[in-house]
Amino acid sequence: MMMKKGLLTIGCWLFTVGMQAQESQEVYSFLRLPISAHVAALGGDNVTLTNDDATVIFHNPALITGVSDKTLNVNFMTYMEGCTTASASFVKAYKERASWGVSGQFMSYGEIKETTVANQQMGTFSPKDIALAGSFAYLLSDRISGGITGRFISSTIGSYSSAAVAVDLGLNYQDAERGWSISALARNLGGQIKAYDEDFERIPLDLLLGVSRQLPNSPLTLHATLARLNNWDQAFIKHLSVGADIRLGSTIFVAGGYNFRRSSEMKIYEGEDTSSSHGAGLSLGAGLELERFKLTIGYGKYHVSASSLLVNLSYVF
Repeated sequence: MMMKKGLLTIGCWLFTVGMQAQESQEVYSFLRLPISAHVAALGGDNVTLTNDDATVIFHNPALITGVSDKTLNVNFMTYMEGCTTASASFVKAYKERASWGVSGQFMSYGEIKETTVANQQMGTFSPKDIALAGSFAYLLSDRISGGITGRFISSTIGSYSSAAVAVDLGLNYQDAERGWSISALARNLGGQIKAYDEDFERIPLDLLLGVSRQLPNSPLTLHATLARLNNWDQAFIKHLSVGADIRLGSTIFVAGGYNFRRSSEMKIYEGEDTSSSHGAGLSLGAGLELERFKLTIGYGKYHVSASSLLVNLSYVF
């Protein structure tokens, strides 16, 4: 009975947080969600943003060398009904060429009924995911920076729990004079150290390449990122996300992007020959960047049942 009860519990979990079949093959899929509202606005996979934005610590540790000393950042994101997700980070400069930072992510999936195979309710449980990380970045040259993040991941589902360790390795080349930023990132290198039951499962390993270019004498910057290069199970276009942002003066920007994989995975078939992604894949955002305070808001769709709003707040002490 306990085994059947456990299987039902895990089945409810997968139905709630993994509507897409491909995502449910991995654990800790919350690590694939964007934290930066600016990144979310550019398609969700960007690894080349060189703005003074502490949220880049979640997307490419090599980029924190461009973040102001002693920046505190807090974030909130709406997800599907009943879920709560939040994160925070702190970035500190170290001497002339290095920076370090700490960050944390939290996701609660709300209250879920726990039942037996005979549909007898035994109570409720609240699945939760937590990730805590430390990052370090160093300027290898005037244009090249490298970064590393070490992450501890914990998850609880009723009476079951699991844990994992992972490492992100990132590189960034920036030519500010010509407006180029080029990055490579290996995300979530590692694995589970404690499984939910007996079978160890994959964590969301991702290899990414990205490029950004600010057009000469223009406030417009174009972005392109290739994600999941370690898994060529689909066409090339489904690895691509693209975006653009434009500066409206020195303190305000607006951005937009498109993620081809997300659009494809969230496509809903409405008949034998018709289907629609209902706007999934399209993302938008805007930001206000003052000397010590930054506010960024992004919009995207990461679940078939709801749209998401991301809010980032940063303050430089």
